[in-house]
Amino acid sequence: MQFQGCRKFRIGIFLVLGVLDMIKQILGKIPRKPSKSSSHSDLNGDGRVVNGGSSLNSSYGLNSNGTLKSNSKSGNTGSGGSHSGNGTLAPSSASSNRSNQAKKLAPAIASQVGPLMAPGIYEALPSFRDVPSSEKPNLCIRKLHMCCVVFDFNDPAKHLKEKDIKRQTLLELVDYISSVNSKFNEVTMQEITKMVAANLFRTLPFSNHDSKGAETYELEEEEPTLEPAWSHLQIVYEILYRFVASSETDAKLAKRYIDHSFVLRLLDLFDSEDQREREYLKTILHRVYGKFMVHRPFIRKAINNIFYQFIFETEKHSGIAELLEILGSIINGFALPLKEEHKLFLIRALIPLHKPKCVSMYHQQLSYCITQFVEKDVKLADTVIRGLLKYWPITNSSKEVMFLGELEEVLEATQAAEFQRCVVPLFCQIGRCLNSLHFQFLWVNCWALGFGLHQVIHEPTVTHTT
Repeated sequence: MQFQGCRKFRIGIFLVLGVLDMIKQILGKIPRKPSKSSSHSDLNGDGRVVNGGSSLNSSYGLNSNGTLKSNSKSGNTGSGGSHSGNGTLAPSSASSNRSNQAKKLAPAIASQVGPLMAPGIYEALPSFRDVPSSEKPNLCIRKLHMCCVVFDFNDPAKHLKEKDIKRQTLLELVDYISSVNSKFNEVTMQEITKMVAANLFRTLPFSNHDSKGAETYELEEEEPTLEPAWSHLQIVYEILYRFVASSETDAKLAKRYIDHSFVLRLLDLFDSEDQREREYLKTILHRVYGKFMVHRPFIRKAINNIFYQFIFETEKHSGIAELLEILGSIINGFALPLKEEHKLFLIRALIPLHKPKCVSMYHQQLSYCITQFVEKDVKLADTVIRGLLKYWPITNSSKEVMFLGELEEVLEATQAAEFQRCVVPLFCQIGRCLNSLHFQFLWVNCWALGFGLHQVIHEPTVTHTT
């Protein structure tokens, strides 16, 4: 009995020692709580900077590759790491995951610091002429990263040196994209579109004509708002134009980055009051339409939606004339017979564009588009003429003159069979114009219109006496 008791006692001791050893191993695996100094320079688990952005400029600068570098001279990092010979931080094994997150996050932070950076950090990169050809693609990527920084031009005296450095860098990129003699790779395409988006896609300033009613808005009487950052934006537009027009841009790859979202944001910029910007947008969108065939139906539909909103909701938009100018070229290239989609676009969008009171802003371009449709399909003449009569102005004599001029152009492309279908309402409207209080103003236009009518009905010219 005594022997069995001693045996059980020894077994119990061994069990207790085993449990204590297991507890010791478990406690050894639990990570220690970081010190206070490391908590200010570490990253959270979701990749965000713990210390916020207030000390970003004083603690970090930009490396030549566009990433962040530490400006701290302290030998103690407080994060369990040590400084290597080149001044970079060598992370310990316990903080390797956080270091990887910081490397991924650095370019994103660097592209957003912009005007918040301290003077002297935004420095020019080497010129393309000073590096070997094999290093030019990587240098291009670094310059594109650098140009993602957007400066505030509302204060002309702020960041003058940095603004000039960015402008010179943009000009170098224009020359490089124009002279490249090999296909753009996918990384370069992505970085170009990213830089373009960072600079161009923005909230447009409050429009002068938004505070006025459509009936009082006249473009000629307003001072358009000029974009203060145009010295940079113009070069960014030039880069985008050269990129889209380049024979080294593969449309099958580029369509992944110049996608529907990119096109929609380009179209939003057509409402800019700066005519210089709208001219660039017109040229670039026309190039995009020609190069990316897969986007053509989407572009037409998006322009259609802009017209709907303008006609039936706002009657305020600065770029209707430019959009119609693009459409004039597109309609000219329509194949015959016309698709039903194109005919519906004429009926539902183009003809109702005669309704807004500010039609004088874009009537010349609109008249050209309408005439293009009639020349493509003469059977549409009756539809167009009746549409003009539907939106015919009653009290605006200058608008009536525009309608008479457009009607004359349509009649020149109209055949006798189509003319017979609308002859009664057409002559009734012409009669009302002649009986108008402004008949002296309208008489010359009606008399000129008579020549078009005589050509259609094949009758000899009648001499009018006054």
